Formats: sequence, structure tokens, C-alpha cells
Amino acid sequence: MNARESSGTAARALGAIGLAGVAVFALVCGAAQVMRADLDWIAAPLSYYLTGAYGDGVIAAYLGLSVGLAAIGLGFRRALHGRARSAAPLLLFLVAAIALALTALSEKAKLHDASGAWALVHLLAAQTTFLCVTVAMLLQSWRVRYDMSWRPRSTPMLALAVLAFAALWLHVLARGLPRGASQKIVIVLILAWLAWASYRLWHAPRERRTPSFPPPR
Repeated sequence: MNARESSGTAARALGAIGLAGVAVFALVCGAAQVMRADLDWIAAPLSYYLTGAYGDGVIAAYLGLSVGLAAIGLGFRRALHGRARSAAPLLLFLVAAIALALTALSEKAKLHDASGAWALVHLLAAQTTFLCVTVAMLLQSWRVRYDMSWRPRSTPMLALAVLAFAALWLHVLARGLPRGASQKIVIVLILAWLAWASYRLWHAPRERRTPSFPPPR
């Protein structure tokens, strides 16, 4: 197996890990919306589900998605070649992965912290996760245009990334929206991009036969 085939094999494995992380997160957090009768899903942000009934399962799902984010970033790093490769999306995915794990673990910690330090950690970690992952999606969607194998997928990837980024800022700026529902719309859009990207990595061609070129002007 040559280096390029090895990179393709690694990218497919990382894509499978990413898809598993997204699927577990979606299933567990979706089930929590149904089973937690004490919370109004329209008003309650997803972080509220990290404590109370089924909270440990939701924490585990967050941590699984954290691994998935790292896997997706690494998967694109292995799948793309030439000018399509960029360290920026990878770094953003890795920062988002760390921040998401910290978001999950800090929610329970802040309940026993009278100083408010863990509450601040949770807030900053959650904001970092959303910002880093959406910017990573935008950059990665743009960079794949430089790879002939991925170029046909660039436009739908970029459109979905732009939609998620816009929805995030609408959630942040339009304070009159139901906080739980608007946040979860953003999360669904992010998960859709991550799932689709992971699936494409998982089903990447076993051997690349086309070189990388600049995108069309």
C-alpha cells in the first residue's frame, strides 16, 4: 500500500468515526428531548439536558461528538491533497472538539461552584464550540474546491455551512426567539453538515486518480 492509498484508508476510517459520533449525539440528545418531561424543548437549551435524568448519557453523547469532530478534521487532512489541504480547518475542528468536551463536563461542575467560575467556563466553552465548528465548516467547504475529487460537493457543502453560520448569528442576535428552539435549529444544521461530510469521507474512493487543481473562477 502506497502513501496515498494509506491516507485514503485512514480518511475512510476517520469518516466512519465521525459519522458514529454524530449519529450517537443525534439519537441520544433527540431521545432526551422526548423523555425529559420536566423540560420544555422549545425554551430549554440543550445544555440543560446535561444534568438531571439521563444527564450522564447526554454527557457521553457530547464526548462522543467531540471525538467525532476531531476525526472529521483529521479525515479531511488525510483525504485532501495539494492546495486543498489546509491546517486552519483542522485546528478549528480540534479546538471545537476540546471546547465541546469542556462544555459537557463543566455543566455538572458549575452546580457545585458558588464562585461562578465553572459557569463562566461553560459559557465560554459553548460559545467557542459553536463559533469554531461553524467557521471550520465554512473553511473546509471552501478548501475542497481545490481538489478535483471533492469539487462537485463543494457547493452544497458551502451552502449548508453558510446556512448554519447565518442561523448561529440569528440565534445570537435575535434575543426574542425561543432560546431552546433556535439553538437546536443551529445544532441540527451543524449535525447535517457533519453527517454528510463524514459520510463522504467514509465512502471516499479507494484510489485517487485525479490531481488537485485551483477552483474555477
